[in-house]
This record gives sequence, C-alpha cells and structure tokens, in this order.
Amino acid sequence: MEPETRRDRKKRLTRERIVDAAVRLFLDQGYESTTVAQIAAAADVDPKTFFNYFRSKGEVIFDRPGLYDEALLGVIADRRPGERPGELLGRVLDDFEARVLPFLAPPRDRTERTRLNKLIMTTPALQATLAALIQDLQQRQADALREAYPELDEITAAAMTGALFGAMYQAALVSIRSGQSRDQGWQAMLRARDVVVHGLVGVDRSLNGDPA
Repeated sequence: MEPETRRDRKKRLTRERIVDAAVRLFLDQGYESTTVAQIAAAADVDPKTFFNYFRSKGEVIFDRPGLYDEALLGVIADRRPGERPGELLGRVLDDFEARVLPFLAPPRDRTERTRLNKLIMTTPALQATLAALIQDLQQRQADALREAYPELDEITAAAMTGALFGAMYQAALVSIRSGQSRDQGWQAMLRARDVVVHGLVGVDRSLNGDPA
C-alpha cells in the first residue's frame, strides 16, 4: 500500500471531521432534525465541501460507499488466472478488508456505536439509504461479474451476488441488533460469506459432525 500523501491526509481528516460532527448531531438531536448546514457548521467546513464527500447526510453514517464500489469491482478486475466466479466471490470480503478497512474512520466507543446502530435500525430514511447502497453495489458487482465471465447469464450472476450480499447484510443486521462491536460485526459477515461459499450442504454436514 502506497504511503498517504499530505493531500490524502487532509482529505481523510476533513472527512472524519464531517463524520464526527454528523454523528454527534444525529445522536444529540435526531437524524431528521439535523440539516447538512448544521453538520457543515459543526465540522467547520462549507456546505459545498460536505457534498464533495457525501451525496446526502444519510451517506455520512455509512462511511465511503464509493470506496466500497472500487474495492468490490477491483477484486473482479484483478481476478486470478483460471479463477471461477464462485471462487472469486468468495474472496470479495478478503479483498475488501485489505482495500477498504484501513481507510475507514476508527471504531467509536461501544456506547456511541450502540446508539448509532440503534438510530440506524429505528430510522426509516437510514434503512432506505443503506438498502439503496447495497442494491446499487450488488448490481454493479453482478454487471462486472458478467463482463468478466460471459458464460454467466443475467439471472445466474444476480443470484450469485444476491446470495452473497443478502447473507452478509442479514448477518450485519443481527450483529447490530445484538449490540456487537464493529469487529464482531465484521466476523459475522465473514461467517455469512462462508455459509454462502461453502453451501448449505457443507453447513449441514458440519452440524452433524460429518467430515467436510
């Protein structure tokens, strides 16, 4: 990984300042009552600067969707010789961890994270934003998968990516409802990935104590 430049560091710190300000306001006065202008003022940036980083206030909570997109498409672009679609999708989270996690803001304290997760779970607008982001990422992944593997039809590609994204999303929701940490949530998503990649038959065998 290339070292962070001064410009990159400045952009990262600005983004983190906006995220911190937004989260504080969301938790203090509610999501619906918080405006972009208030977030910008609390972060000491111009409202135009806010929109250089985020398309809406809802995206602030979900960090960097554009970076997610780059990582998820990057694993397909950098696929290994002879690697099949299922094998490639199995590596998505590993690649995501290497490309994305180092650039995200550090985890907040447990109390604040729990409050933020509760806010997401109880705010329809935030749930809608998250669902839209996931659906968009899934579609882009399916399109890229078909381009890389012309033998895949549209339905098969959609089913493969849908299974992966759906399982990870549901695992993340369970983790949030349980009040788990970001690290625990990540492990839950990895476990969901394994369920999809190895298949339900493999899960049944492991539950019965049979060899894989």
